[in-house]
Amino acid sequence: MRDLKNKLTSGKNTKNTQSRKGKSFGYQVLGFGSGGGAGPYLANFLVIAGAGGGAASGGGAGAGGYRTSSGTSGGGGSAETALTLSPGIQYTVTIGAGGAAVSGEAVGNDGNNSLISGSDITTITSIAGGGGGRDGVNSGAGRSGGSGSGAGGGSATGGVAGAGTANQGYAGGTANNQASNYGSGGGGGAGAVGANGTSSTGGNAGNGVASTITGSSVARAGGGGGPSYGEGGAGTGGSGGGGNGNSNGAAAAGTINTGSGGGGNYGSGSSGAGGSGVVILSVPDASYSGTVSGSPTVATGVSGNTVLTFTGSGTYTG
Repeated sequence: MRDLKNKLTSGKNTKNTQSRKGKSFGYQVLGFGSGGGAGPYLANFLVIAGAGGGAASGGGAGAGGYRTSSGTSGGGGSAETALTLSPGIQYTVTIGAGGAAVSGEAVGNDGNNSLISGSDITTITSIAGGGGGRDGVNSGAGRSGGSGSGAGGGSATGGVAGAGTANQGYAGGTANNQASNYGSGGGGGAGAVGANGTSSTGGNAGNGVASTITGSSVARAGGGGGPSYGEGGAGTGGSGGGGNGNSNGAAAAGTINTGSGGGGNYGSGSSGAGGSGVVILSVPDASYSGTVSGSPTVATGVSGNTVLTFTGSGTYTG
């Protein structure tokens, strides 16, 4: 009987029994830990950079670069794949400032990039809008950016527009090539190129793009209008600044937190400043952690999602 007992409770049989128990317990723990929606989840985004400021005596500014996964296209490109966020990972949001206004005779200031970054995602970077090209500087050429700026006039060849960034924004408009009574180009927008200046009018700005990520349709990232001696071009779509045709007048600024370009000015007045950027995240209500910094606006229950609108830099922890 002793030999039989030893065979049942020791040796290979004992090891197999312990092994089976260990595996069974391990499966139970794994199954418990993976439930309850605690895994990675998808988040839609809209990232718009700071826009450029218009030139003093030159072209309208380009809008900030526009990138989105919310189902609307920016700069002619398709919406991008949503971000995959992980619980416990901190994601940093950086909001780009708009380019400051200038006066006298000066090239417009570029805006600044906006981005979302984190240790487990590829950084989403929207490129700053280009500042307006000044008359007679570098042949009046506009500046490249997320959207390019309008060119300044007054050169024999006519200013060359600033280029936009693929899938983020469009180019600005060219300037008329007359030495007097010329019009500068309008700044490019997220949805269209800026219009060219003529002998009597500045170019209108390129349109912005509308997004419904917040639950309603809002247009952002329009360019700034170009000026002329006669009539300034209009800032269009997405609250872009309008060019001012008065010799000593102030051009309009792009609206803050829309990434819309500032208008250019003719003569000795001041240009319009570029609008600052914005970053919007939309996460499922059930996955929202509630851990944020930087005081974003938080809206819950937007078609089953919590929408975070960052108008200043901050963080979100998944």
